[in-house]
Amino acid sequence: MISILKKDIHEIIAKEFNIHEEVVQIKPTNKEFEGDYSFNVFPLLKYKFSEEKKPEAIGILICQKLVEKCNYIEKFSIIKGFVNLTINNKYLIEYLKKYSFNHKTNNSLKIIIEYCSPNTNKPLHLGHIRNMLIGSALANILKEYGHDVIRINLINDRGIHICKSMLSWIEQNDKATPTKSQIKGDKLVGELYVAFEKKYKQEVEELMKEGMTKEEALKNAPSIKKASALLKKWETNDKEIREIWKMLNNWVYSGFEETFKKLNITFDKIEYESEIYNIGKEIIVEGYKKGIFYKKDDNSIAVDLKDEGLDEKILLRADETSVYITQDIGVALLRHTEYKPDIMIYVVGNEQNYHFQVLKLVLKKLNYNWYNKIYHLSYGMVELPSGKMKSREGTVVDADDLIEQLHTEAIKIAQSSGKLNKDDEKQFKEITFKIAMSALKYFILKIDPAKNMVFNPSESIDFDGNTGPFILYTYTRIISMLKKSDKNNFLFDSNNLNILEKERELILLLINYEIAFTASIENYNPAEIANYVYKVAKEYNNYYQTIPVLKEENENLRNFRLYLSQKVAMCIEKCFKLLGIDLVEKM
Repeated sequence: MISILKKDIHEIIAKEFNIHEEVVQIKPTNKEFEGDYSFNVFPLLKYKFSEEKKPEAIGILICQKLVEKCNYIEKFSIIKGFVNLTINNKYLIEYLKKYSFNHKTNNSLKIIIEYCSPNTNKPLHLGHIRNMLIGSALANILKEYGHDVIRINLINDRGIHICKSMLSWIEQNDKATPTKSQIKGDKLVGELYVAFEKKYKQEVEELMKEGMTKEEALKNAPSIKKASALLKKWETNDKEIREIWKMLNNWVYSGFEETFKKLNITFDKIEYESEIYNIGKEIIVEGYKKGIFYKKDDNSIAVDLKDEGLDEKILLRADETSVYITQDIGVALLRHTEYKPDIMIYVVGNEQNYHFQVLKLVLKKLNYNWYNKIYHLSYGMVELPSGKMKSREGTVVDADDLIEQLHTEAIKIAQSSGKLNKDDEKQFKEITFKIAMSALKYFILKIDPAKNMVFNPSESIDFDGNTGPFILYTYTRIISMLKKSDKNNFLFDSNNLNILEKERELILLLINYEIAFTASIENYNPAEIANYVYKVAKEYNNYYQTIPVLKEENENLRNFRLYLSQKVAMCIEKCFKLLGIDLVEKM
């Protein structure tokens, strides 16, 4: 409806005032005013013609022409330059009949979106879950719009953090394996990393007691020296070190795949830092030779960004090993060369805001004129009610543990309600698992990515309020009712139909899907879809509790209400598909 109004209004503005720009924005009318859609005529005042007209006169002229041109305006009002339009009921109903919740672009772009990007020194945790859910949902939304989307997972499988886990394993007397330990490979490697950090911390404390500063102790602790030596051996292709590295990483990959499967997270391509990090090193060395970068006294290569409001940034260590920015410079060039993308989206936490500022500035200094195609989708940290999580201390919330906890809670709720048939154990587990995943995914995706959030497991699984299970329950209620009606098509005559205000509001809400969908694309924000679908479910529940549907005696009206219910179900189905949430038909 918004797109139709925008087209018709701007055609009138072009014809009447010879203005060929999109100068007015159409939005749903604020609740305190009468009307369905509104626009502000004040943007027109900057044009010369408007010196002779008051805002109200401009608004009246546009509305009069709109009524002449179109058959859908019931009435209009103008308050201080704001035009409020009311659409007639018959048009709304007919529009709903044709509405399919499909909106495609005529300007398809090639978009790379990188998400997940885990390190192979620990299992996936709650922070990774937020990253993956945002990235996957955004990829779904962009693809639905018609863009060519390439989902990439860049695995950080090399570096000092990986060597820390390797060192812990090497120094074990009884070399642990996932089979021996009866533990997932990624969790085992994560425990090795935590063990390293614990030992390293103790060494630092001891050196500080002996008189070293903290900075000196951090550099001279025996464990960090050994890990640095391992990294150097790795980078020179030491056969034994490479074999240990491959073994531990394969344990981690196997563990990751299990978690990806549970969350239904997929990628079009998986990149490995170990295979591409040298590209960045070559670029940095070449930049140094051209005088873009410089060498410091310790032989490291750096860039001066003080003129850009930042500071000095190391691009290559003194021992010629890479830092994160080295890798990302190489990766960006590789992706640009291979895909020629219009946009490269990186879903990365807001603690890396500075990193991406530096990345773009360095690429600009290297004269890569595509540097502005990089977009950092910066998201806030996720915490528990108990506070922050710390990988080094082993206090993170493991993704698998959280999924299992939510599934257990969903099983308890299903058993206490007695609504699900427990005789078919496989189906029972499948349905309760989907309920648990709806709780997890929706609770995270309903929050604007830019904001920090607190994930509350017990609140997320609640069947009342702004939760995934509540929306799922609304959907299953509708599906159950439609099955009871024993009809495939709900035919009704809109000419002989007097709809209620609640029904009118539901229709408007459904056709305003376009607004939420467009906003989710423009803002790279799946929360627009999540919060919209909750409004739909909430409004429908209010409607269902007060208005008879199946029990309505008038057949024409009953068919309309069943049709309206069916459209609500279609809307929920579309939104949940975009968010990556599976539906169930009974709860």
